[in-house]
Amino acid sequence: MKVSDILRVKGNTLYTVAPDEPLSRAIDTMAEKDIGSLVVMHLGDLVGMLTFREVIQCIKASQHSVGDTLVRTAMDDHPLTCTLETELDEVRRMMLERHARYMPVMDKRMLMGVISLYDVAKAVVDSQNFENRMLKAYIRDWPAADDQLPSAQL
Repeated sequence: MKVSDILRVKGNTLYTVAPDEPLSRAIDTMAEKDIGSLVVMHLGDLVGMLTFREVIQCIKASQHSVGDTLVRTAMDDHPLTCTLETELDEVRRMMLERHARYMPVMDKRMLMGVISLYDVAKAVVDSQNFENRMLKAYIRDWPAADDQLPSAQL
């Protein structure tokens, strides 16, 4: 399974923020849209990722106030990215190694979407459920002549 398969199911709604926007506005957007991340874009280029992790770290560092803090102050300016062709197993490995919960999906310099650890886990579970259903159907349809072994083979 590839990242393109996840995005096809997930859809392509994207939420972005500019690096010079107030962090408070980004937090409002994240709360209103019930999302855990915003892609930080500047002049059409990916320049960072803002997740609830960075927001919480910034709030803690500024003694529980965001004040006039800009997104660029809090964002991860070297986010982990993948492509549409990246295999799901590779995405899982990358996300676990970097403790990344969100990953922008890029096609060269174009942002194609964002996948979350939840999206990856859901794809794995859905795939396993499908495989389990197929195996159970196969076992149920086992040919009658083959399900009785001669006594010599028992």
